[in-house]
This record gives sequence, C-alpha cells and structure tokens, in this order.
Amino acid sequence: MESWNVLLGSHVIAALFVLAIGPVQILRRRRDRIHRTMGYLWVAAMYYVCFSSFWIVSDGHFSWLHGLSAFTIITVTLGLVSAIRGNIKSHLGNMVGSYVGIAVAFIFAVSAPGRAIPRLLAEDAPTAVYVAGLVVLSVAVIFVSLKRGQGRKVQGGRPPLNMASPTAGMPAATKPGSK
Repeated sequence: MESWNVLLGSHVIAALFVLAIGPVQILRRRRDRIHRTMGYLWVAAMYYVCFSSFWIVSDGHFSWLHGLSAFTIITVTLGLVSAIRGNIKSHLGNMVGSYVGIAVAFIFAVSAPGRAIPRLLAEDAPTAVYVAGLVVLSVAVIFVSLKRGQGRKVQGGRPPLNMASPTAGMPAATKPGSK
C-alpha cells in the first residue's frame, strides 16, 4: 500500500463524508430540497471515492475493493436516474445498497492490517479522530445551513407570477386595457 499522499487523503475524506451523509439521507422522513441537495453532494463524493480508488493500488494490482467501486458506480448511477424518473423504490434500493457497500469497504479498510488507515490509527490516532470529527462537523454545518435557508423568502422580491394569466408579469401600464 502506498504511503499517505493527496489522492489517498482526499479519497479517505470523501469516503468519511459519504459515510456521514448516508444516515442523514436514509433516516430523514422528508424528501425535500435538503434531501436533494445533500443527495447530490453524496453522489458527487461517492463518484470521487469510487473513481479515485482506481489509482490507489497495492503492489500495482487491483483488489476486490476495485470491483466493488465499479459496481458502486453503476448502482449510484442507477439510483440517480431512478430518482430523476420518479422511481423511488429503485432509487432507495440502489442508494441504500451503495451505502452498505461503502460501509463494508470502510470496515475492511480500517481493520485489514497493512492498509493506510490502520497504520494511521496506530501511529497518529489524534489526527485520524480530528479529521473524522471535521468531516462530521462539515456534514452537520451543511445540513443546518440548508435547513435554515429552507424557510427564508427573498426580501424585496416580486411576488410569484401567475402563469395562467396571459398578461402575467407585465407591468400594469403595458397591460391591455390600462391607461
């Protein structure tokens, strides 16, 4: 296994981000703008984790984790397409399955001797805990900021247009029949 570098560090941070967002997405009952926004962040991080894994190899060889990455790219894509098409059952199955897959990969990554994370935990546990804490904090900040912004209305903005009216959005002076 390679020593720590930018690719491996960013891969681990993105994986922790995915692991932290997953329960928020799965356990929240409401499927709203917050779910959609955090879902897009989760998908982007998941793609990064999967694609970056192909450049993280041990002794120049792929492992079963790379096969899991390829499979996860497919399931995340199917889940995203299912959500866009409104097939919620398929969306839920693909996304929860993808989350379970990355959780299994994480358990292997932290428990297999000789891998980078167990070495980091043995050599510098405070740094590992600090980074994991920052990732969880960032997910909480994103969620709270989305939650707080959900109820706000634009101050001084125009009222919503009534698109059913043919003169919707026209200033009063230019509407037919006005003087």
